[in-house]
Amino acid sequence: MTRLFRPLAAVACAALLSPPALGADIPHLATQGTTKQLIVDGKPFLILGGELANSTASSLDYLNTKWPTLKSVGLNTVIAPVEWDQIEPQPGKYDFTVLDGMIKQARQNDVKLVLLWFGAWKNSMSTYVPAWVKRDYAIYSRAQDDKGQPQDILSPFDPDTLAADARAFAAVMAHLKQVDAAHTVVMIQVENEIGMLPVVRDYSPQAQTAWNGPVPVDLMTYLKTHRETLDPYVRTLWESNGLKDSGTWQEVFGTSIQAQEVFQAWYFAAFANGLAKAGKAQYPLPMYVNAALIRPGKAPGQYPSAGPLPHLFDVWKPAAPDIDILAIDMYFPNFMEWADRFKRPDNPFFIPEANQAGKPEVGANAFYAIGQLDSISFSPFSIDNIKPENSANLTGAYDVLKQLSPQILAAQGTGRMRGFRPRVSFDGVVDEASQSFTLGGYRFTVSFVDPWTPKDKQDIASNGGLIIQTGDDNFIVAGKGVVVTFEDAEAAKQAIGIEQIVEGRYVDGVWKPGRWLNGDESHQGRHLKINTDGFGIQQLKLYKFR
Repeated sequence: MTRLFRPLAAVACAALLSPPALGADIPHLATQGTTKQLIVDGKPFLILGGELANSTASSLDYLNTKWPTLKSVGLNTVIAPVEWDQIEPQPGKYDFTVLDGMIKQARQNDVKLVLLWFGAWKNSMSTYVPAWVKRDYAIYSRAQDDKGQPQDILSPFDPDTLAADARAFAAVMAHLKQVDAAHTVVMIQVENEIGMLPVVRDYSPQAQTAWNGPVPVDLMTYLKTHRETLDPYVRTLWESNGLKDSGTWQEVFGTSIQAQEVFQAWYFAAFANGLAKAGKAQYPLPMYVNAALIRPGKAPGQYPSAGPLPHLFDVWKPAAPDIDILAIDMYFPNFMEWADRFKRPDNPFFIPEANQAGKPEVGANAFYAIGQLDSISFSPFSIDNIKPENSANLTGAYDVLKQLSPQILAAQGTGRMRGFRPRVSFDGVVDEASQSFTLGGYRFTVSFVDPWTPKDKQDIASNGGLIIQTGDDNFIVAGKGVVVTFEDAEAAKQAIGIEQIVEGRYVDGVWKPGRWLNGDESHQGRHLKINTDGFGIQQLKLYKFR
């Protein structure tokens, strides 16, 4: 069936339900310094989370068996899918049984929820759409490859698909508004790892019509306004084709595979924005999309093309202004390399899905994300399947981060906090080099190698931590397997001494000091050391002298 391509935003608006009155106290994002924080019930909230395996929450009985495991880790938030096929088994007939049961179980276990909307796409594919959508391919058309073969992927260029997805998503948000006055649900993910496979873009008739049409004015305006800060991927395409102010996609960006990815990214982003707009009209919780990353040497279509990846942020941002965060799903060893690319002034750092919960490096990744990048969250995948013998690293890290949450949240966006862990390549090679930074007039050097322990007895990649400045000469140091030394960062270059190091814990926000470590544990005032056998907290006070 042939249909004219209609603007996605117009379709989304047509799909809206009547918006309810909105309260001012719902979870939202607020600016603190150079970053944004999640505000829940009027206070900043740090998500120490875990994402469920895909099918766990589809059965309430099955989910109920997993709470002892979830609680044992020490998390405060569960990230869980909500499936379109369960929500809307018949067109316009909604079943919220599983959603309501999940909220009830979360409340009973005193945790918050972040919901993942498995709508039109989950990991690029359309496996969670209702049967009435799957079977009616005349109305809900499929994406096609470059040979005209249909894929089991709904086309983002189909206005009927957007209208149906947006209507269901809006119904979910309207329902949450009615049943979740306690604010158990704090954020929403729109779709899951959007991207085109196995080719760079959709070649369906509607996609071809858009490809031969003009570049949207909003994108051209963004390019001109942000020319100096554009990612080279987008800027080079535009510049190499003459920096045109308008034109077709081919005229403005060319016909290369990279240009086609930019084209596809715009329409994926516009579709996601249509859902976000429809949902926020009912209940404006913070909303994000998540990105599947790129393996080295892979071209668009060999990875999920056109998703919310850093080289396409300058397409996603103008196409999806109602999406609050472009988030990272992180499964590669080179955590720092990728994480650093997702943190931008216009994009708060958020990890909804990280490497398997039982990995030894999971704690170090959490400390780096939160301490260095002011992350709103950390959340390993398949948290419900973590084995007791593999949980100690994550449990220990979350215990310390929970204790420090007030201090962390107070320091975010202020420049008073640093996070650190060893750099690791994609191939798993660990860079053992020390790392240095300046904080509060002092230069700190962090080593991840314990010189008193044989290297073959150390898992260096699992070491890491953070430092928070709490006063002129006062700092909190937390982590595992680090040795920290100090220099004067000022021009005077005075000598530095350790006035005091005290290990301890925060109990209900109150510091409970333990041992004073000014002797052998600090090598007689030469450094601060946190051993490799577990995560800990030490309070440090320095002084300068001549």
